[in-house]
Amino acid sequence: MSSQPCSPGRVIPLPTDRRRDWGRAGEEAAVLALKAHGYVVLERNVRTPLGELDIVARHGDTLVFVEVKTRRSAAFGPPAAAVDRRKQRKLRQLAESFRQSRGLTRVPCRFDVVAVEPGHAPRAWKVEIIPDAF
Repeated sequence: MSSQPCSPGRVIPLPTDRRRDWGRAGEEAAVLALKAHGYVVLERNVRTPLGELDIVARHGDTLVFVEVKTRRSAAFGPPAAAVDRRKQRKLRQLAESFRQSRGLTRVPCRFDVVAVEPGHAPRAWKVEIIPDAF
């Protein structure tokens, strides 16, 4: 899916400071973009003893585990680059635990990454949905 500004109906302001605020605002922008592309968000910030899943959604008949990466600048590379092999392995473990705990082991699933960065327009986000990222 292509990159696009995110503002369908609701404006999510760019935070002025604090990493956690940037993460939350980026996740809100990701949710809006996912919904605009036909995803149904089932759960957010699912905490397990192993870690946290950002977003669990449904896209058609597929269960989708979405990792959201928000960056303020490109100084450390693009947001999606932060989902390295180690992070992918961790997300697979978290997803398997989630599926087992809810009896969803036979439901097809995939892993998407949503890369979020400040857009060119004031108070805008650039959101890229990367389906089946790994």
